[in-house]
Amino acid sequence: MLENKNITPNSELRTPNLKIGFDAKRAFVNSSGLGNYSRDIIRSMYELYPQNKYYLFTPETETDLLHKEYQKNIVTTDAKTRIGKARWRSLRMGEDIKNNKIDIFHGLSNELPANINICDAKKVVTIHDLIFIKFPQLYSYLDRKIYNRKSYNACKLSDKIIATSSQTKSDIIKYFEIPKSKIEVIYQTYNQSFKKKLDLKRITAIKQKYNLPGNYILTVGTIERRKNALNVIKAIYYFDLNIKYVLVGKKTSYMNELVKWAKSHKILDRILILNNIDNDDMPAVYQAADLFIYPSIYEGFGIPILEAFSSNIPVITGDSGSTAEISGNAAVQVEALNPKSIGIAIKSILESEELKADMIEAGKNRIKLFDREIVCNNMMDFYKNL
Repeated sequence: MLENKNITPNSELRTPNLKIGFDAKRAFVNSSGLGNYSRDIIRSMYELYPQNKYYLFTPETETDLLHKEYQKNIVTTDAKTRIGKARWRSLRMGEDIKNNKIDIFHGLSNELPANINICDAKKVVTIHDLIFIKFPQLYSYLDRKIYNRKSYNACKLSDKIIATSSQTKSDIIKYFEIPKSKIEVIYQTYNQSFKKKLDLKRITAIKQKYNLPGNYILTVGTIERRKNALNVIKAIYYFDLNIKYVLVGKKTSYMNELVKWAKSHKILDRILILNNIDNDDMPAVYQAADLFIYPSIYEGFGIPILEAFSSNIPVITGDSGSTAEISGNAAVQVEALNPKSIGIAIKSILESEELKADMIEAGKNRIKLFDREIVCNNMMDFYKNL
């Protein structure tokens, strides 16, 4: 159920002149996922609400991911080691939040500094997902303990929690026993660069740059078991689909399993795995694809679905959880663990220009719900109500 309120900008909403601090580490160092969320919020708030003063708290200050015009009022540490920087962010950052007299501090990626209660700032944390609890086998014991402690403590320390989907809100209530009144669902937006329709010359140049095939199915995201790419490869094999499958994302050991299966079934030539694509080139990679498939077993949200809708290509995703919530009736929803279900969906879209056109139109309408003005107006209204 969509909880975004479709708020229209108005003078009352734009009245506050706030000092807002963001935990901006992910915006500076993460090229996907939490980094994209952080950058989208920072950029959009700077542009849509310039009357506020924004502070970026980050242990890392060198980046090519966030444009210089948004790198103002950086608050950092003098620690030189990785351990020292991590200690500042997790344990000591509250002192700097207090010294800068921040009105609202927003932890954009599942955590708040442990000493944040020494300052008067209102405390907000965005919880993206609780994958480490729902799928513990995907994480080491130590990582599970760290993620659980940070997320749980942030929920307890915060004045309010933002969940990026109703699925995540339900998980927070279930696993952390947080009252639902403390949690508000505010959906994510997406990078505005995906809105621009690129010309054939630009798309051709990018396809040549990365040696992309003439026609292909696309998946974007870390290449890990939860993303479920193996069942897409199995669908391609079982239905003998004569099309390339392009995966773009950080490689993990799961990739070896994909390669091994494809090789043993003699379809390795239909798989292309890429992990070093410039962010500026991603819109062209999407727009050149025949369709986008995102059959993830579990997501806290699923920004790539929005990027695909905005790129005017058909989308296939899972029929449960947040991906179904986000995509609505604009995507073909499949049984994520069923290669036959996936294969039927791929084949249906590739063989029907009418279906493809209908899906693209549905995607255009669906993406309006995640427009950055709507999302950021919701965010600003949330801040004001604190």
